[in-house]
Amino acid sequence: MTSIQELGAISVISMIVYTDCFVKFKTWRQFASYCGIAPFPHQSGSSINRRNRVSNLANKKLKSILNMCAICALQTDPEIKDFFNSRIEKGKHKMSTINIIRNKLVARAFAVVRRKTPYVVKYEIDTLEVM
Repeated sequence: MTSIQELGAISVISMIVYTDCFVKFKTWRQFASYCGIAPFPHQSGSSINRRNRVSNLANKKLKSILNMCAICALQTDPEIKDFFNSRIEKGKHKMSTINIIRNKLVARAFAVVRRKTPYVVKYEIDTLEVM
């Protein structure tokens, strides 16, 4: 998991401890729900239809660690930075985009553990050479 650049030692150890070496949760979505970063629809019948919200019944300590990882990813990962900027240009909220980034990091961590291979960066920055 340390091959994922945005996840530091504290976040990796926290995820290992809270997932009980990744056997407590079957999928990354279950773990995201436990962390409080999975959005749930907020509706009641046909009269109340509001935007999706995250649950308040969450592990706040783990959520804050993942939040710091997401902010770090915004500064260091060009793929995530481009994703963030494109969503903001479309008029999406910053916090909902950061929540998506948190989910991406959790999904990457679970994929690395399940495959038992290090994370491989496939995103390349297109550069224009001026002649």
